[in-house]
Amino acid sequence: MKPKHARPAVAHLRKADPVLARVIEEVGPCRLTLNTEGSHFHALLRSVLWQQLSGKAAATIHERLRALYGGRDPEPEELLATPEEALRAAGVSRQKQGYLKDLAAKVASGQLPLAAVEQLPDEAIVEALAAVKGVGRWTVQMFLLFRLGRPDVLPCADLGIQKGIQRAYELPALPKPADVERHGAPWRPYASVAAWYLWKSLDTVVPD
Repeated sequence: MKPKHARPAVAHLRKADPVLARVIEEVGPCRLTLNTEGSHFHALLRSVLWQQLSGKAAATIHERLRALYGGRDPEPEELLATPEEALRAAGVSRQKQGYLKDLAAKVASGQLPLAAVEQLPDEAIVEALAAVKGVGRWTVQMFLLFRLGRPDVLPCADLGIQKGIQRAYELPALPKPADVERHGAPWRPYASVAAWYLWKSLDTVVPD
């Protein structure tokens, strides 16, 4: 995201929510950037790898996976041809192997035309990608936010977002997804930037 696009979002968030305004002051300028490396398939592959892992652990597994293909992300056909043992040695669990190979098979066959998803609204993209095993709402939200640059994505079930809200609002317990949605209502239509600030407020590796 370019600074000229972030400025109106930050201005809106500061005005709409005094608590988030303090978070913005602590974190500093918005440095939310899009993941433009590789293809949409590669972006989804990374999102699947990041599921239910810390940023550091996921980054390590991702680098080991890339090492299998000369330091780059695999194409769908290459991933489908990779033996289970090699993927397991890279740290990819059997369950995630199933998810990744289902994604690769659907892209390779043309069943999932990823080039066309950019023309769809957010919820239609969620529905289209839900046909892939293991690609749930969180995974698609990371794709929407960090790949397509959609401005109003709020991952209500994300643990980092929940912890960020708990810390910022000094809550006694983690907020539930419905509570995250309630807190985030004033952030619309720039919830993506608010999410980035909450992640960064915890000094964590931001998902991409």
